[in-house]
Amino acid sequence: MKLDVLALGAHPDDVELSCGGTVAKLAKQGRRVGIADLTRGELGTRGSREIRAAEAAEAARLLGVQVRENLGIPDGNLETSLENRLKIVQIIRKYQPDVLLFPYPVDRHPDHERAHTLCREAWFAAGLVKIETTLDGRMQEPFRPRAYYHFMQWFEFKPSFIIDITDEFDQRMQCVGAFKSQFYDPDSNERQTILSTPEFIEMLRTRLAYYGDKIGKKYGEPFYSVSPINVPDLFALNL
Repeated sequence: MKLDVLALGAHPDDVELSCGGTVAKLAKQGRRVGIADLTRGELGTRGSREIRAAEAAEAARLLGVQVRENLGIPDGNLETSLENRLKIVQIIRKYQPDVLLFPYPVDRHPDHERAHTLCREAWFAAGLVKIETTLDGRMQEPFRPRAYYHFMQWFEFKPSFIIDITDEFDQRMQCVGAFKSQFYDPDSNERQTILSTPEFIEMLRTRLAYYGDKIGKKYGEPFYSVSPINVPDLFALNL
């Protein structure tokens, strides 16, 4: 299956937290969208790899994405190695997306920064004929997406463009809520983290409102491109 957009995050829930509204909007527009989680998030303070896998599947259903895969790279060990890079090259060649969405290069979490480096390097390597990968025992064809854009995680940046997600806001927050083990749950007895407080969810809403206000909308999601651009729609970029 060929995808229009592939969103890659270091952990299950990274895509939902960072660009879930954009993913939902693209899916509603009829675009074929997929998510690739680089790790299973097994080192997270709350939940387990099994719980997070079930949560990720439910969030994907709510978002309406075509596919969601986990690359199984060890959590906390996102080394910028050839082995890890080739795993991303393989999934890029498998789905041949026109656009990649992945983390901004500077972030509070080291895994997010390494995910950026791996994805950027894999984007380039995927187009090289002499870098060979196989899928189901067959050689893959080289393929390089025409563009990639960075989504915002913990640290902020000056956006190149902002996607209006006003109509998708409730759906976006519902998808975040699918990760019950990670976020605010008054019935949970697990150790509290910065993500599991009610203040974190309010911060998320406030941030989306802040960036929505910058484009005259109620809610918006910011993205960064290597060169500043001003367009109303993701698929008007670099055409």
